[in-house]
Amino acid sequence: MRGRRSKDRIILEILHTCSEGANVTRIVYKVNTNFTIVRFYLNSLITKGLVEPIEGNPKLYKTTPRGLALMNKLSSLYNELED
Repeated sequence: MRGRRSKDRIILEILHTCSEGANVTRIVYKVNTNFTIVRFYLNSLITKGLVEPIEGNPKLYKTTPRGLALMNKLSSLYNELED
């Protein structure tokens, strides 16, 4: 049993889910958490310029180039640690 996910892992999963553009509901289901936690992380990621909101119906969130760079670094780190 692995236990709880780290904040880094949750951020990585959100960035990955948003890389193609996703609404909040899709992010919640893909990341397997709740709306409160997803909104907390999304606000933080938007403030840091890692995710951008795209207005529309529904509102989508897309990973920025800076967010993609962080996602790739985190993925590489996790891959190294798992080997």
